[in-house]
Amino acid sequence: MFDTAMMLWALLFGSIGFAYFIYGKRQDHTVARYTGIALIIYPYFVANVFALVVVGIILMSLPRFFGRQ
Repeated sequence: MFDTAMMLWALLFGSIGFAYFIYGKRQDHTVARYTGIALIIYPYFVANVFALVVVGIILMSLPRFFGRQ
């Protein structure tokens, strides 16, 4: 079951994911768009707060390293 920390982290990463998705859609940036979708969905599958934060940070950094040059 979710505790308060899980819910707050999931809300934070979901909100950031929504912003990534909108940015990727408007700028036609494929990596940002799919990263946004992943940030919205992945908190449903992670049960540990530490893992949630680590995976979220990794996903948030993907467009920086694998985006358009």
